[in-house]
Formats: sequence, C-alpha cells, structure tokens
Amino acid sequence: MGAEEPSPRQLPLRSPRPMIQLEAYDSATPEESQQESQDRQARQSRGLPNGNSLLANGHVNGHVSPQRSPQLGLPERIVPREVEQAALQRRPSPLVRNRSEFGPRTNTTSIDGTPLDGRVFNNKHDGDLTSEERLAHIRHGWDNEHNSDEYLSLLNSTFYMYYTEKRHESNGNPSADSSQYPNSNWRMRDRMKTVSAALALCLNIGVDPPDVIKTNPTAKLEAWLDPSGSNSGSTKMMEQIGKRLQEQYETLSLRTRYKQYLDPAIEETKRFCVSLRRNAKDERVLFHYNGHGVPLPTASGELWVFNKNYTQYIPIGVYDLQSWLAGPSLFVYDVSHAGNILHNFDTFIVKHEKENEEARKKDPTTPIQNYSDCIQLAACGRNEMLPTNPDLPADLFTCCLTTPIDIALRWFVLQNPLPTSIEITDYKIPIPGRLQDRRSPLGELNWIFTAITDTIAWNTLPRALFKKLFRQDLLVAALFRNFLLSDRIMRANHCHPSSSPPMPETHHHPLWQSWDLAVDNVLTQLPALLEAEAGKRVYDYEHSTFFSEQLTAFEVYLSSGPTKDHAPDQLPIVLQVLLSQVHRLRALILLSKFLDLGPWAVHLALSIGIFPYVLKLLQAASIELKPVMVFIWARIMAVDSSVHVELLKDNGIHYFITIMSPQSEIPVPNKSEHRAMCSFIVATFCRGYSQGQTVCLVPELVKACLENMTEPENPLLRQWSCLCLSTLWCEYADAKWMGIRQGAHLRLCELSVDPVPEVRAAMLHALTTFLGIPDMTEQIAQIEEDVASSVLFMTADGSTLVRKELLVFLSAFVKRHQNKFTVAALEQLLQERDLRPGKDGDVSDTETIRSLSSAMLSANTIYGTVWTQIVVMSCDPNVEVARSASAVVDCIHEVLVNSPLRSHALAVIDDLLRSSRRQDAALKRTPSRESLRSVKEPLPRTPTPQLEKQSSYLSLGSLKRTASSLRHLAFGAPDGIASSGTTPVVSPSKPTKPSQPLPPAHTPRGRLPAEWSRAPNAQDITASAGSYQQAPTPPCAGSNPKLGDPVAHLPLQSTLFEWSTEYFREPQMRAHDPDEPGSADYNQRLWRRTRNEKIIAESQPLKSVAGSSKWTRLDAFINNQSQPMHMTFHQFDDHLAVTDDKDTVSIWDWQSNVQLARFSNANPQGSRINDARFVNEDDHQPLLMVGSSDGVLKVYRQYWDQKEVNVVAAWRALTEILPSNRAAGLVFDWQQGRGRVLAAGDVKIIKVWNAATELCVADIPARSGSCVTSLTSDQVAGDVFVAGFGDGVVRVFDQRMHVKSSMVKIWREHRQWVTNVKMQRGGVRELVSASRNGEVKLWDLRSDKSVLSLNVTGGGQTGGAGGLERDATVRTLSVHEHAPVFAVGTDRHEVKSFNTSGTALGGFEPLNGGAKAFAVGGRKSNAIVATAYHPHKMLLACAGWGNGHVSLIGY
Repeated sequence: MGAEEPSPRQLPLRSPRPMIQLEAYDSATPEESQQESQDRQARQSRGLPNGNSLLANGHVNGHVSPQRSPQLGLPERIVPREVEQAALQRRPSPLVRNRSEFGPRTNTTSIDGTPLDGRVFNNKHDGDLTSEERLAHIRHGWDNEHNSDEYLSLLNSTFYMYYTEKRHESNGNPSADSSQYPNSNWRMRDRMKTVSAALALCLNIGVDPPDVIKTNPTAKLEAWLDPSGSNSGSTKMMEQIGKRLQEQYETLSLRTRYKQYLDPAIEETKRFCVSLRRNAKDERVLFHYNGHGVPLPTASGELWVFNKNYTQYIPIGVYDLQSWLAGPSLFVYDVSHAGNILHNFDTFIVKHEKENEEARKKDPTTPIQNYSDCIQLAACGRNEMLPTNPDLPADLFTCCLTTPIDIALRWFVLQNPLPTSIEITDYKIPIPGRLQDRRSPLGELNWIFTAITDTIAWNTLPRALFKKLFRQDLLVAALFRNFLLSDRIMRANHCHPSSSPPMPETHHHPLWQSWDLAVDNVLTQLPALLEAEAGKRVYDYEHSTFFSEQLTAFEVYLSSGPTKDHAPDQLPIVLQVLLSQVHRLRALILLSKFLDLGPWAVHLALSIGIFPYVLKLLQAASIELKPVMVFIWARIMAVDSSVHVELLKDNGIHYFITIMSPQSEIPVPNKSEHRAMCSFIVATFCRGYSQGQTVCLVPELVKACLENMTEPENPLLRQWSCLCLSTLWCEYADAKWMGIRQGAHLRLCELSVDPVPEVRAAMLHALTTFLGIPDMTEQIAQIEEDVASSVLFMTADGSTLVRKELLVFLSAFVKRHQNKFTVAALEQLLQERDLRPGKDGDVSDTETIRSLSSAMLSANTIYGTVWTQIVVMSCDPNVEVARSASAVVDCIHEVLVNSPLRSHALAVIDDLLRSSRRQDAALKRTPSRESLRSVKEPLPRTPTPQLEKQSSYLSLGSLKRTASSLRHLAFGAPDGIASSGTTPVVSPSKPTKPSQPLPPAHTPRGRLPAEWSRAPNAQDITASAGSYQQAPTPPCAGSNPKLGDPVAHLPLQSTLFEWSTEYFREPQMRAHDPDEPGSADYNQRLWRRTRNEKIIAESQPLKSVAGSSKWTRLDAFINNQSQPMHMTFHQFDDHLAVTDDKDTVSIWDWQSNVQLARFSNANPQGSRINDARFVNEDDHQPLLMVGSSDGVLKVYRQYWDQKEVNVVAAWRALTEILPSNRAAGLVFDWQQGRGRVLAAGDVKIIKVWNAATELCVADIPARSGSCVTSLTSDQVAGDVFVAGFGDGVVRVFDQRMHVKSSMVKIWREHRQWVTNVKMQRGGVRELVSASRNGEVKLWDLRSDKSVLSLNVTGGGQTGGAGGLERDATVRTLSVHEHAPVFAVGTDRHEVKSFNTSGTALGGFEPLNGGAKAFAVGGRKSNAIVATAYHPHKMLLACAGWGNGHVSLIGY
C-alpha cells in the first residue's frame, strides 16, 4: 500500500507553484451561444482541470480581462491598460510564500451514478439515448458538471507546474555561487585607531610672516577665538587657542591622546614627532599643522617652524617629517600653498622605500620603517591663499574639520539672500541642545549632517576607498566627513581643498540642498527656541522631515526594480535612521526588503556598517521588532555564518531560540515562517561550532524542534527543525542523549512519509548525524538498527533528493558497522556465484536462495538487507545516486579484499569475472534481440548504470533476484515466496521466453488459446542490429560532469545543508519572474497562452469535418533513422517525440521536417522505451516524460535542445518489474490536472505517483492475473481511469474510493489482448478500446456493456464483411482527443480510419522508404507499429515496422 494522499495544507511550500491566470472572458449574449460552446469545449480540450488554459476564467491575477472579438474568438487586447497598471502596482505582502494545493474535489458521485455518501441517481444509459441525444451529450453523464461555468471556473482557478522546483533544477546540488559563502569580505580586517595626535600651532601672534600680505579687515578667528581681541598677552592667548582646538578635536574622538605644541622650535618638533611614533607603535598618529604665523610652504614642500629663540624661521623638509612620523599617519595642513606639501609627499615616500630595499639587501634583519598608509588633508592648492573674509574664521579649514555644524550655520547665514534676524558675530550661532542628543535641534543637525556626508561619500567613492576612509578609523572617518563640507565652503572662497587619497568633487551633490533645508528649518525656529530656553515662552521643536523623506525615497527605489548595478543612494541614511526609535521599525522593514534582493544587497548593507546596529538591537525587548529582526538575521547568516562569534559573545542566539518555541508571541500572521528562519539561524550557528552547540544545548530548543516538526502548514519549518537538530547533535554525544531521552529519533522517523521531499531529505540528514555515539552499547546498537529499518523503504522514493540523502545515511551506517557489512558483502558475492548460469542440478533460484540464506550470517538481518539495498541502488535511474552507491560498494569491497577474508573474496571474484566474460562472448555471437533472451542479460553495475566496467563482479540478474527478495529479507518471508505483490524469480540456468502471466486455468478465460493473450509484437524480429546508447545521454540537472566518479571514502558527504541554505539567499518577498507582470517569462507565457487559445479556436470547426473525411492525404514524410515504436505530439508546439525499439528519443519539428534533438534514455540492454508523454504543455518550458520497460520513468527538461537537454527527475515507478522486450513492460498515463502518474504493466498492482510529493500515494490492486497493457484516464477531473489487460478484460477504477474497492466496473467483451484503451480529453469524451483480433468497442462508464462494437478487420460493425483477412492483427489504436475519429494500425501495413459512429472512413498504406518487408509464416511483417493523432490539429502520424520512416496523414 502506498502512503495516503496528504491534505492540501501539507503540500510543499514551493512545489508546485500556481501559474498566472490571464483570461479574456466571453460575452454572455444569446447571439454568441455558439461561441460560448466552442470556448467551453476549448477549455475542456486542454484536458487540465487545474487551469491548463491560461485564458480560462476571466481574470488577470484576480482582475477581469477584456471581451473577445466575436469574429475571431480572440481577445482584442490581452490585458486592458487599467488592469495592467493595477497588476503592476500590486506587490505581494512581505514574508509570505505561495502554498501549493491539490486540485478541486467537486464530483461526489462514483462513475456508476452512486454517490460516495450512498445516494443513488437515476441515470439514463447511453444505449437508451437517441442518436440526436447521443451527439448532443457528453459520455458518462458528465455533460452537466463539465459544461457548468462554475465547474470550469473552479477547475481553472488553480493550475500548477510540475517538476519545475529548485530540487529538480539542481538535483540537490549547491550552485556554483554557493562556494563563495560564507563571505566575510565586508569585515574590516585591518581596523585601526588614531591613538596619538600632535597639534602644532605656528601662529606667532602679533608678528606677520614676511611673504603674507593680509587684507584690512581680514579674518582673525583662530579656533573661534580672536587673538587680537584679548589683553592677556600672546602666550596666554596661544594657550587658549591650543586648548580650544584640542576640545574641538575631542568632539571627534575622545580616545585619542592629544598634545599641543605651540609655536614649536625645530628641535622640539623632531622630539615630539619621534616620541609620537614610538608611543603609537603600529597605530595611526595625527599631525595637525597650522602655519598661519610662518612663511608659506616652499615649492619643494618644506614647511616652517621656529628656532629656539624665535628669531628665525626654520624649514622642515617633507623627507624629515616622514622619517620622524613614518606610517600609518594622518596629516592636516591648514596653511596657504598647502598643495606644495601634498605634491612632494609621494616623491619622498618612494625615496624612503628605495632606502628600505637597499637596507634589506645589505642586512635582511635590519628593522625598517613603514611609510605606507599616510593620509593627508590640505586646505588649498599649490598656489592658493587661504580666505581672508572677515566674516569667516582665519582657520576656516580647521573649523570645517572640527566644528562643521557651527561653520555650516555661519556659512548658510552668509549665503542666504533673504533677510534674517540672526546676526553674525565673532562667536558661534547658539543652537540649543547637545551634539550627542539627537532629539535636540543641535543633535538632530549633527545627525543629519553625518547621514548626508556618509551618503555623499558612499555614492561618489569606490567601495574599497570608502571602507578605508569612512569605516576603518573613527577619527579619520569624522575628518573626511567634515572634509566634504570644507570642499563645499572653501571652493566658494576660491580655495580647492585636496587630499591623499584624492577625493572627487562633491560640492555640487544634490544632498547638500537637503542639508540647506535642514539648516533653514532650525534657523527659522531659532528665535522661538531661544525664547523657550530663556523661559519666555513654551515652544515645541518641530523636527526635520529629512529622515522620513529619505525613507520614502528608499521605498521608491525598492519598488522600481532594483538591480545589483544600481545600488541605493539612501543606504547610509537608513543606517543612521536605525538610531531613532521613531523611524526604526519602518527603516528595518525597508532594510529587510532590500536584503531580500540577494547576497549582493546583504554585502552592501554589511559593508556600510549595519552589523553592529542589528547586533545591538538583539538586546531590545520590543516585540514588534522580532519578525523583521529574524528576517534580517536569516539573510545575514545565509551570506556570512562567521558572525556566530558575535552572537555567542553577546548571547544573542537566545533571542532566536526563544522565538522558535510555538508558545512565543510574534506579531505577524505567518509565525511559522519566522520560526523556520530562527531554526535556520540556530542551525547555522551550531554548524561546525562546538561552543555554539554547547550554548544551544537546552531542553527548550530540542522540545521546540520536535514540536515544530509536526507543524502541518509550513514544510520549511519542518525542514529546518530537522536540520537544526542535525547540526545541534552532530559529533556531540550529550545532545544525542538528550534527543534519545525526548524520543527525537522516533519523531524524526515519522517524517519518512512527509509529503514534501525536502522535509524527508532533512529528516535523513538529521538521522545521519545522529549515528555515531562513541559508546557502542547494546542499547545504542538497537536504536541505530531500528532507525535504519524505519527508513530503508525510502529507497523506492520518487525524489532523487531523498534517495541521495538516504544513501548518505546508509553510508554512515555502513561505516559505523563496517565489519558486519564486510561479511555481508562476501556472502552476497558467494550467493551471486552460486546462482550464476552453468550450475548443475534443477534446483530453482527460490530454493537455492532459501538454502543459501539459512547458512548466511547476514541473512534476515538489517545488515544484509541494507547491503542488498545499496547494491540495488548502484543501478539507480539517477546517475549521481548510482555513482554514490557504487562508491560505497567499491569501498566495502576494497576493505574486503584487504581483510583476512582476502583469499576467499578474490577466488569468488575471479569466478564471477570468468562467468561474465563467457556471457560477453555469448552476447557478441548472438546479435539479434530474440537470441538475446537466451543469454543472461548484462546488467548495470558499479560504478554507474551507464558505464561498462570490464572488471565488474555484479550483474543485473543478481540484482533482480536480490531486489525481489528484499521484502522477505527485511520483513520475513511468507509461506509462499511468490506472493501477489512480487514477481517470481526465474532460474537463469533455464533460458525461457519472457514469462507472460496466464489466466487461472480453472476460469473460462483460462481455457482460451494462449495466442489470444500474447502481445501483438511477440513475433517481431529485429529491424536493426544497432546497439544501445547510440545517441548522447543527457546529464542530470545540476550535475557537474567534470567531477567524475566520487572517491571511495566513507561516509559520503551530504550537500543538503548548503543546498537548503540557498533558499535564504533568494528573494522571497516579491513574486517570481513568471508571476511578475512585465517580466520576460510573464510576457512569454502570456504570448504562449494567446497562441494556444488561437490553435484551439482554429481547430474547433474542423471536428465535424474530420468525422467524414477519408484521412488518406500524405502531408509529410520523416526519416527518423531508427525504428519508430511510439510517437507523441505536443499540444501546441510543433514537436513530435519519436522513440525507437531500444533507448533513443528523437524530437522533430514536424512542420519544418527538422530533427531538433536526439538522445538516449539510457535504459539497460534488453529493455526498451514503452511510451512518452509531454508535461506542462501550457508552459513555455514543457517537459517530456519517458517510461521504459525496466519500470523507470524519466522527465527531461529542454528536450528540444540537443546541448541543453537534461534529466530533472528519474525514479523506478515499478520496483518489481523485470526488463522485457515482449511483455507489456511499463504502461503509464500522466494526469496534468491532478499531477499524478498512473503506472502499471507486468505487475499485479497499479501504482499512483504524486508528482508534487514524489511519493506513491496508492497501490491499487489490478484484480487480474494478466498484465496491464494500456491505461487511460479522465484528464478533466482526474478521478477515473481505465485499464486494459492482456486477457482482454477492461477494468474501470475510481481513485476517490478505497484502493480495495476502487475497481468499480469490469467489461469482459474482448477475448484477446487489449491493444489500447483511450478516453478523449475533449469532444464527447468517448472511451474506445481495441483488442488484437480487430474488435473495437466504445464504452459508457454507466453501462455494463459496450455502446458500439465493430470489427475493424472486417471493415464495419460486428458481423460485417469485407476488408482485411480475418487473421489480421490490430497493432495500434489511436483516438483523436477532440474529433470523433480513431485509427487502427494492423500487421497488414495499413492504417484504417473510422468515426465514432462505426463508419469506415478510409485506409492508408505508409511508404516503406525503400525497405523490404520481412516475411514471417508467409505473411508480410512490416506491420504498423505506431500511430498518434495531434491533440488539436487534424493530423495523424504512423510508422511501419522494418524502416525508420514516419508518415503524417491529413484529413
């Protein structure tokens, strides 16, 4: 029995996504009733209940679409302008993910008219209807509900794409970009601080330098003091100026040690410079030079000081200054012609570096000075004089650097052309407040100034230079922020400040206007503020709107399609806003939206300096900040997990552990989403970090994870709860014991049937790390065995992601019990040798297995069963899984041949190699397919199913035997080895024809001739002697073919955690590109849906014509170059998929007669492709599903591109089937609307696979001893399906009922092998079946007998005469999906067409293409082996046996 189908709320979070719904609605006027009928049929014709028609329900993302043009039946405009604008303005709510649901469940009655609740309907059988009624009604009583607008609207309300999730695109492999994470480039590795500063003031008050001519009046203020306005003497005034300058610098950095040097002499200058460097060691020092009282710097860059007696000016060369201070250093030159110093500085640096190199050559141990990393700020250019405006300070440059707010206010008042009451005096403009108080006017101005200057620098400087100047050193950052102001003010006074490194021009940046507005806002309120401060009035300060306006600008940026190449201008401002409680929440929300754009946005935010702010906010107790803080931290941890050190230091991790508890309160509706993020944060924190594991080992965390694993609404939470436990107890025994005490391993095993593959894989990841408690006690061994037993059945999981993770778990289990598995491997080799062909005696394989098993140590143990499964997985349909399993097998065999059992093992391996070589030689001598059956078929073996290995010791025969006996080894063998659920094992020593299930002998049907239950292709002979894999084999999606086979090392390493982490690096707040109006995918899908509707509309009038045409016109002729056996048309694209009699798939553009692609399905030799179906045909990237007779289904993406085709899904749909070329093999049907695959064939059950969950949701008993030869289903509602059997019986099943009672109808009118059974997806929904003897019957699900029966080999209805010989065999049956026509292909090389009334339309003999017909028993054997109708167009493809040509027939 398969797993029960999950409820809609249990479906995967991202699997599958709803498609966009764009519909042009029909007008409802009586004049357009015919148009309504055509449109309704068009919607049904898509055969997809969940909205395969994009233009289906009159809505564009919830908005009504325009009317159709009655003349064309097409929309005049797909989306009206107002609707398009509304759609473009729509944005998904933040932190909300799409959730998948199953299709509707509206039909509550079974197919025989009995409601599921027991009521009985009075149905009128089709046989009681008149011919007019029959034509006017849909079969099976479906006309009421399937013609209902409400029902069709419901069917079209949800439509999903399948096999398009990330796990299919990547196959569970991390992307190439994941290798660059964790990325800590944002961190300042060389963070520095300025520890000491020398303030050298050469003013010489009262004495003007000889080369400086001052204006009258002139600028006088030094450090906001007037040297000429004091009577205390020049010495006292110098001390005051020096003290004031130091106070100004202390507002920038209090931690720096400042020392004043007033009018220093040359000796003193050298002494304090050398002392400064010695005390600072490798840290930065500041040298501030004010030379207003000395001569100008020389052209060679010399600056001036005094002699000891102050009688001379003594020059100091730049070379000497560099020698004294070395680096790293910061120089500030407030002197005219300061550019000369800057100009010559680098020249002398080069000279110092050359001297260092020479000294190193002479003596490598000689200590050398470091002269790099010298930063300079100069007040003006080489030939420029400082401003002498009396309204400005004399040290204007210094004022800009140290008191930017005061000088900016003065400058604004001076430049303001409007009258003002503020007077310019020799003192600062008195603004109330403190710089550190952001709520005061002065503090707010300083806050705005910091934000503006940071933003200007961010937008104009290269990122590396910005980090160096504005994030490396607090004092340097403050000086350079203020330097931007000096550039603006001093340029207006004909000075051009310069710096090294050079800064671009910023005086014209638009943000300066915002600064002027903020200053004006304060100055306008200044009189009232001063009066309020004096107590004369009550006045509340009106705060600036600067930050709220900038947040609005940031919001506009986020809504305008942000890209990596266009960084936001306001990001530094957002950082500053985090300091405000008023705007903090809004800023964090906008910041989270920005971080959601991807890792590049996270890097930008971290580079700008956001990390210290969000780290400190973890200490905040505000509950409204929790959701956004969780989101931000999840994005940060996804990019750089090294921040766990800071989380541990401040104990911030408990912030997230608390939120993980289901009892915690989060003020958002999607609480589970945020708990999933917390689980991810904690899991990343613990991963590979033992200290983090110790901190997180609290019972509350384990309990929260276990409770969250039962959350039905959010699979992401279940997934990361498992991964959180996995990283918590990885190599941490204490955590594992805590998990055992709380039953964590048992709770994890319950998730083995979770409907989401990612959750199942995460569960296996957690169990893998659970293994390995150091003390191997009996209790631990029993627990690990129980865990392995609980998940072993997952080898049959349909998801490659799950099977890959299961193999990692099994490899860890093998490593844990390596000695036992070594014995199991040897015993498996012994069993393989004893069951090889050529052994004496008539003992069957079953008896041999029993006798061998009784003497084997690993028999009926978990170790033998696990080893058998690993060997079976080495033949997995997915190449990566097979490679990994082969690596485990090779590793154990390597241990085996190096163990004390070496001699026994080598002897067995030699026997197997000799036997294998004999088989290979026999195969070379018997090239025909029929003779291949007489030899043991070569099997896929390690390392891959695709790669041949001469020294292989495994064969497919043994794998088939071990696979069929796996159930008995794991759960105990029943009384009879061959049960109803298993295929009997055939002795390889007795070559037989393919075993075909025969009807029970005691039944009337069992006495029929055996020929009647034989497949029509049983007498086919080889059409070509070609071998398998003649075409290239497509790789698995996401695989790296350059990696090759994995190294045999146990245990295997999982990449699930890295792959799962990528989710948090992807945008989650905005719609995916296909759902975003205006995106390329959206427009492409919109065009495609319009094209599809046009194709459907154009084909509607041709339905009535098709039923009366002869169908004998040859429209095209394709040379496939290999024998066509099955053909499938795409509904809308001009694609024709042709599969041959081995493993080759060819994709043709039938309109242009061009082969688009040709590739191998890689099914093993001795098997062939059984059928192919197109998936997601409405999407712009449809898929191709191919089934082969070894029971494997594969789904191909980009199948039309020879270079890009790859496998997105591959699994064994039938696990107990034997590969065969003669029996039914694998028969399957794809239900797009329900997302299900029905699989049957040479087994006694019909498996129902759910594409969304990738699980087998039902094992429906076939209720027959014969094989299933064909399957068809209702493609609209998807509840009913019909199966044809080899004994001629046709059975009807209803999936809504319990599996044991799901067979609701049985028809026994056919007496021979049912060639095909087909239900139309549109039109009248005819159900047609044909048997090999030429009987074709039309059925109504409500009737116990056929409504029409005819013998196509006789040319008319049953009992008619003429036509072909009576012994002709019907090889194919094809029914048009919408038109009332069907065609049969016979072994007489003729395609006969009929309408559903039983009237013969015509016959057509395809061209042979020059090939000669084979003769079997005196008959021509170039039979028609493949026919296929185009789903919409009136086109029929057919192909004969013995040549590689396909004929396309028109009506």
